[in-house]
Amino acid sequence: MTEDATGERLRRWRLVLGGDTADGTGHTLSGQDAAIDGALTALYGRDDNLATGRERAGGLGASAPSVARWLGDIRTYFPTSVVQVMQRDAIDRLGLGTLLLEPEMLEAVEADVHLVGTLLSLTKAMPETTRETAREVVRKVVEDLEKRLATRTRATLTGALDRGARVRRPRHGDIDWNRTVAANLRHYLPEHGTVVPERLVGYGRASRAVKKEVVLCVDQSGSMASSVVYASVFGAVLASMRAVATRLVVFDTEVADLTECLDDPVDVLFATRLGGGTDINRALAYCQSRITRPADTIVVLISDLYEGGIPDEMLKRVGAIKASGAQFVSLLALSDEGAPAYDREHAAALAVLGAPAFACTPDLFPEVMAAAIEKRPLPIPDAGAAGPDSPP
Repeated sequence: MTEDATGERLRRWRLVLGGDTADGTGHTLSGQDAAIDGALTALYGRDDNLATGRERAGGLGASAPSVARWLGDIRTYFPTSVVQVMQRDAIDRLGLGTLLLEPEMLEAVEADVHLVGTLLSLTKAMPETTRETAREVVRKVVEDLEKRLATRTRATLTGALDRGARVRRPRHGDIDWNRTVAANLRHYLPEHGTVVPERLVGYGRASRAVKKEVVLCVDQSGSMASSVVYASVFGAVLASMRAVATRLVVFDTEVADLTECLDDPVDVLFATRLGGGTDINRALAYCQSRITRPADTIVVLISDLYEGGIPDEMLKRVGAIKASGAQFVSLLALSDEGAPAYDREHAAALAVLGAPAFACTPDLFPEVMAAAIEKRPLPIPDAGAAGPDSPP
């Protein structure tokens, strides 16, 4: 190994190990490397006082200016994805959340879904001087998510809605050839190597009528913050589609119908109350009472399934919704992080009812909804749904 390669390796190990006297590298940092090391130490410095009674080696301090400088430093030295992780760690490890109540702090942070969740949990304590800045931070994240998700969601669901409206005598351009061939396989002529299509299957032409009704029933307990953010964005996208009537219901121990706010997902988010208990049965009872066309309705429950209400009644409610002819989709989360901690017993019971619960990424959600619209098997991720045989 060359001297330069050895030096680079020691530099990297020194940054990883944090400069403790026992790190063994003997490497000294200078210039930008020293500044990077300082930013890392401020957040991840060892808490020696737990073992030796000595004070913590690092820390951001209590003043907003020092935190704002630190936020500026990490945005200079690290890519956005790393900055977002470090901000989350700072909120968890150093109590940065309380400082987010100051406008100058909000202007310094790198906004993402997790930051929005933190801000929403602080809304009750947020002073009026900070509220408008917080709305702008939330709006930026929401608009970025809409740009990423809206076009594909509308295209996927529009295709599913059109395929769901079959006609017996389609025009040539409206023929669904895959389904036509499948429907006429018994008319295959081997001597000619072809299928005689005695019955044509076609796509229905788009209409202005509402074809499907979607009810998003979203748990707003603290662990579901990212799911609430994504659900509000998807709710707004679905509400913009003429062929879909969308209702958004959020719940803890109380139920709030936020459908009237769907034209602005930022209003939806600031109307939520992250944290508190959970009464899934009560929320599903409300949703069930609003179903007028069961055969054309899809109920999407987004919850970790920790029921604070009456579990047996919750399961009976799901069974009744399905028995009415409505589609029922159970998502443990709607986020990029995968499945959170969840109630496995309730998830297994839902699987027995034919409503397997699984975590869904935002990119997969349009496909899940398209499958529900067409009443075909849901595209459950490879990790599988939570069910009776799921590992602990």
